[in-house]
Parts: sequence; structure tokens; C-alpha cells
Amino acid sequence: MQYYYAQRASAGLIVTEGIQPTAVGQGYPDTPGLHSAEQVEAWKKVTAAVHRHGGTIFAQLMHTGRAGHPSLLPDGLVPLGPSAVRPSGKVYTHDGPKDFVVPKEMTEEDIRQTVKDFASAARNAVAAGFDGVEIHGANGYLVHQFLADNTNLRTDGWGGDVAGRIRFAVETVTAVTDAIGAHRVGLRLSPGNVFNDIVESRQGEIYEALLSALNPSGMAYVHLIESADRDLTERLRKEWESVFILNPHTAPDPTGPESLDLIEKGTADMISFGALFLANPDLPRRLALGGPFNAPDRATFYGGDEHGYTDYPSLACPE
Repeated sequence: MQYYYAQRASAGLIVTEGIQPTAVGQGYPDTPGLHSAEQVEAWKKVTAAVHRHGGTIFAQLMHTGRAGHPSLLPDGLVPLGPSAVRPSGKVYTHDGPKDFVVPKEMTEEDIRQTVKDFASAARNAVAAGFDGVEIHGANGYLVHQFLADNTNLRTDGWGGDVAGRIRFAVETVTAVTDAIGAHRVGLRLSPGNVFNDIVESRQGEIYEALLSALNPSGMAYVHLIESADRDLTERLRKEWESVFILNPHTAPDPTGPESLDLIEKGTADMISFGALFLANPDLPRRLALGGPFNAPDRATFYGGDEHGYTDYPSLACPE
């Protein structure tokens, strides 16, 4: 991991893989955390390697909520969710794919503790040498579950109307910015993303209200994972007063150099790259030169050894 992230230190900003802020927030095998002293010490090696190469790195804090399985959790814990609604589909475990389970509906105490867990993990991230954190509010994970129709059936102050649905995201951002400073905090969102069995019917209303509520926070940026709705992207871009990072909708292809003109058009301040940066450790240089680009090998994603991880070649330097 030290080598992988150091290879990509030429990025304007590295955002890490998902890191669970608490043990019950783990939804996949062998993913890293930031909730113990041992994890903080281990991450120091990664952040130091990036900084030695002149890079900037934020830790992505990802609580998967209901998108997990008891076999991935310690001490008899079960996944948490805004409501006791089981996702359709399966989750990958050490023993292969398993059906999702019905999550425990979070109590007021559970919610308050989870907000504190995000703040604690953010402090741990800074202690580990990260330059900041990105709160993962996308892809059907816990923050997204509070926003969505089919995962949040609550009738208390954490659900129901728009103000209730955005409350968990707002209070989590507030706690994290209070803990480490607003200039160190970003938020990732993915309106319209159906991953992890998400249904949203009021995307514009919900996300415009969320950004309006967060504008006074002074948070460093919003990172939008775009669905096919460019109109909504542009509306959210106008609503948000700070830096707007966009991962544009380019499916089935990875985001590539053709998306850079979105900065010139004012659609975004920064463009984020996922699969293409995984496969091209020197991606900024390749973008500047117009290529060529290594093709991502999806057969090696999400596990294994160095193959398809740290062995993608960089361009040879000219004499």
C-alpha cells in the first residue's frame, strides 16, 4: 500500500480506498480502518511515503451501514441501518457470497455514537498524517442510506421530510469539521446511484437542500459521482459555493482525458479518476501528453497480490 499510493503522488489530491471509521462499519473482507492505535501507526507509513514524493492524501471514511454481513464483524455485531430493511443481493465474505441480512435499526444512541465515530476517525486520520478526510456519502453506504427513500423509513427527526433525511449527513460533516477543521473535510455524494439496492425519488430536492445546508460549514469540497443526469450535476454545481470535484458519468468506459474540458466549461473545479488512475500510476503526465494509457485489468480488482496493483508500468522518461 505504501508503494501503491507513493506511485500516485503526482495526483493533485489522492483520495484513498474506503476506510471504516468504526468496527461495525466494515462491509467487505480485509478493508482498512482508522479506529485503533495500531491502524493509525500503520497508516503513518503510507502517508509519509506519499508526502516524501510531494503528494497530498485524504482518507475516505466509509461506514457501509446495512451493506455488510455479521461474518465480517467482531464480537457478534450486526450491520446497522437507518431502518430494518434488508438489501436485495449478496455480499462478498471470506466464505464466498452470502445474502445480505436485515440490519439493526439504529437507535438515537446508535446514531449519536456513529457521528462521534466519524469525528474520532477523522482525528485519527490527522494523527496518521493524512492531509484531510473525505466522508463517503455515496454508493448506498450509511450516509446515502439516510438520504434514500427505500432505506430510511423513519418517522422521527432522522427521516421523513427533507430536513430529516439530510440531518445525519449534516451532523456528521459538522462533527468532523469541528474535530479537524473544515479545510480538511470533503464529502462524496452519488445522487441517482442504485448500487447496494438504493432508490431515490427526490434527488434534486434532497441534494440541493443538503448542499445549501452545508455551504455555511466552509467544508473544503463536494465530490460528486455523477449518474446520467448532467442537468442535476449543473444544478448542484451552482448550489455549492466551494470546490466542486466531479467524477463524470462515462460508463461503460473509465473517466478519461476527454472529461478534462469540463473544467474549462466550468462544470467542475477538479475531475476525479478511478480505474484509469489505478492502471496508470503516472496518470497526470499521461493526461498532459495525451496518452498512451494502460488498460485497467478488472480481473485483478479488489484483492490479490501486486499483480494489477503496483505493477502497472509508468512511461519511460525521455533522456
